[in-house]
Parts: sequence; structure tokens; C-alpha cells
Amino acid sequence: MRTAALHNLGCKVNAYETEAMQQILEDAGYQIVDFGDQADVYVINTCSVTNVADKKSRQMLHRAKAKNPQAVVVATGCYVQAAADRLKEDAGVDLIIGNNKKKDLAAILEDYFAKSRGEQGSYVVDIANEGEYEELHIDRIADHTRAFIKIQDGCNQFCSYCIIPYTRGRIRSRRAADIEREVRTLAEKGYREIVLTGIHLSSYGKDLEGEADLLDVIRLVHGIEGVDRIRLGSLEPRIITREFAQALRKLPKVCPHFHLSLQSGCESTLKRMNRHYTPDEYLERCRILREVFENPAITTDVIVGFPGETDEEFEETKEFLKKVHFYEMHIFKYSRRAGTRADRMPDQVPEPVKTARSETLLELERRMSLEYRKSFLGKTCEILLEEPEVIGGKQYMTGHTREYVRVAAESGSRGEIITGIPEKMLTDEVILL
Repeated sequence: MRTAALHNLGCKVNAYETEAMQQILEDAGYQIVDFGDQADVYVINTCSVTNVADKKSRQMLHRAKAKNPQAVVVATGCYVQAAADRLKEDAGVDLIIGNNKKKDLAAILEDYFAKSRGEQGSYVVDIANEGEYEELHIDRIADHTRAFIKIQDGCNQFCSYCIIPYTRGRIRSRRAADIEREVRTLAEKGYREIVLTGIHLSSYGKDLEGEADLLDVIRLVHGIEGVDRIRLGSLEPRIITREFAQALRKLPKVCPHFHLSLQSGCESTLKRMNRHYTPDEYLERCRILREVFENPAITTDVIVGFPGETDEEFEETKEFLKKVHFYEMHIFKYSRRAGTRADRMPDQVPEPVKTARSETLLELERRMSLEYRKSFLGKTCEILLEEPEVIGGKQYMTGHTREYVRVAAESGSRGEIITGIPEKMLTDEVILL
């Protein structure tokens, strides 16, 4: 029996695909071992969202070959799509498998071994011409309570800083019936929370000619017995209309936790980024959510140091973030990506300036996040318990509220949903039930 180890880099979509590839290998008879162990096959699902992600992808590929020089090292994922020519010259990589070919992993390996190995194999398609959603499936995952379900791939937005439309292709949606089958299987196995995710989730269904849209899929999952919570992945702010929010409010399993991608709070910066909204329009979407839901969690992404971002523009962004008052913010320093419009823009911001701006916003994020968590003290909360954890030398069961605030309870079991009133902060990031 051959052994295989897998390592994931990047987003929740990548994580889903890595789980699916692991199950493909298990079904083909491979024994899955830890990535730190010696294996016959190493599969690295790469990321290319930033230059740092590219570097980490290369490092993990070379680390795998160093663990076992005789192993077959498989590179797959977004870095493969972005840098296939470079990988073809890398002697440490044996197989190169692009996006939309991951489902063929076992067959590709079988063919490679049948040929007594030999020359490097490349299976990279022109993703821009792919119109079919790649059917990958899971029926179990490492997390015993929450399941991330990929329902969409690709992006048509072409933000000026982003390489993802080139590595993931155009929008492609998964058929609703296939989503339903997978969720039912997971619910029957005890997964109580379903997280719907995609590369550009808000565009779900736009390629299905009226067959279904995102709200249809949410309603479909809502009706499945055993599913207690539905959480949504990253959304474009423009999808938040009063009608959309009110429709979600009528579905009690939908968690009041919304990740609305922002990137900048400065209108001129947003225009350079090719983001199709203004700060005022974004703020109005947040107001709608706060009017329809009670104290919803609103989280976001912010890029600092975008080409041309002046001190004044950065201050404009900082003040806007304060006005919205997010629960959590993911702060990224702008990373140049060859092939994007932003890479060719003048007035690239020096790295030390990016770092200083990032640290400023991270401190703001810590303050706002703590304030939001404290707002739950003294209020009844519903918590899905997920795992045991030692905090401050004491054993707790930890989990999350519907708003994704982390809570520690002194008793309970994994997968149990409990209610209680938190009375104090255990740490700055955890409230104690």
C-alpha cells in the first residue's frame, strides 16, 4: 500500500479541495500519513494570492522532496496555474496538476507509476476556457462539527491587484442537486454547521441561466434535517440589499455573521482597485444588516499600501473603518502580482510605509474586536462546542456563537449546542460562559 501526505496552503476553497483530494486517494487505496512523515506521494495544494504565498508554495514543494527524494511530489492549485512554466523547470516537482484537474489526481498518479515514473508530467489547462464546474466531493472532514462546502469557483471581477481570475478562471457554479446530496451526507454524519464558500460566492448561479441563485441554495440547505447553522463565506457588498437581508432573516439557521470584502475606505483608491462601489454604498450595506439583524458580526479585508495610496488616503480609510466598527479585519500589505494592472501602476508604496500602516490598522482591529466581544457579556448566547482546549492552565470546551465569537465553557461535549450568559472575558479573544 502506497502512502500519501497532503498539505494545504491558502483559502477555505483550497482547504475543501485538499479534503476532497485526500478522499480520492483514500478511495484509491492510499494510506494517508502526516505531512511531517515520510511518504511515497506528497500533494501540495498551492496558493498564489500574494508573493509570500508563491514563496511558501515553492518552499513546501522542496521540503517534501527533501523528506523523501524518491517520493512523487505533486504540485497543484493556483501557484501551478500562475507559474506552470517555472515549475516545469523544477527538478523537485514530479507532477504538475492545474485547477479543474484535481479530480483526476488518482488516475494521473496511476498512469505515472504505470510508466515506471520518469519525466515530469504536466496537466494544466487554460483555465480561462473552462466552463464546467469541477466536481469534487467530500463525505467527511477533520473538523467534527463544521463543514466548509465549496459551491462556486472562478471570478469575473478583475480587480486591478488580483491574479485570481487568471488562476481560477471565470465563474462556474455547482449544481444545486449536487450540493444538496453532499450536505445531506455530512448532516447525517453529525456535522451541524455548514459554511457555504466559493472564490466569488456572490456570483453563484449567474452561469446557470436562472436555474438557481445563492439565496435558493441557502434555502435548500436550510431545509436539510440535521443542519443547525448555515454560515456564509465572503460576500461582495453589492449583494446586500434590504430584500436579500430580510430573506436571510426569515431563515433562522443562517448565522448573523457577514464577511463583506472592502479593501479600502477611500473612494479614489477603490476606483484604482477596480472595486465597483463607494465607501458610502458599502456603509449603507452595513446599515441594512444592522437594521435587519440584532448586533450582527461584520468582518472584512483591507489592503494597505496600494499603488498611489497617500497618507491622506490611508487616513481616510482608517476613519472609515472606525465608522463601520468591524468585528474583525484581515489586514494585508499590497503585494505586486505580475500580469495585473496594479503591478504596472506608478507610485508604488515603499515596504516600510506598508508595514507601518498595517501595524496601525492591526491595533485598531484589536480594539474594535475586543469591544464587539464585550458586547456579548451579560446576554444569552448560543454556542456550538467544537473542541477541548487548555486556557490559563485550565481545561475548557471551546466553540463559537452564531456571530463567530469564541466562547469557553467549563463543561459540555463536542458537537453539543448550549446556551448561556457569558459574564467575563477569559482572554481578549475568548469570553467565558
